[in-house]
Amino acid sequence: MEHFKRTDRVNDELKRLLGDLIEREVQDPRVGFVTVLDVEVARDFSVATVYVTLSEDEDTEETLAGLKAAAGFLRKRVGESMSLRLTPELHFVYDTSLDRGFRMDALLKQIADDRNDDA
Repeated sequence: MEHFKRTDRVNDELKRLLGDLIEREVQDPRVGFVTVLDVEVARDFSVATVYVTLSEDEDTEETLAGLKAAAGFLRKRVGESMSLRLTPELHFVYDTSLDRGFRMDALLKQIADDRNDDA
């Protein structure tokens, strides 16, 4: 039987909850379509790093500023929804892994196309 650490369970619940809250309750016009990819809570639960990605037409810096402005509201809602002794401070980070993946796919496709042209 596989055992999960408490931090893993809290990470998963925060990811789900923050995704819902950002989509449904954040009214800041700077925050458009945001996807919460991952959450990493510190071992002492004092800080949670929230990794997000945006749709292509979103301004990364503006969106992160909007999320930073909404962090207090989101933290309060997390505290109301989850039974944690300490509600973590939320830090939002733009996750570039999807961008890198798309770039790699494009490069691999270009290499394959170049090989097909040479054949």
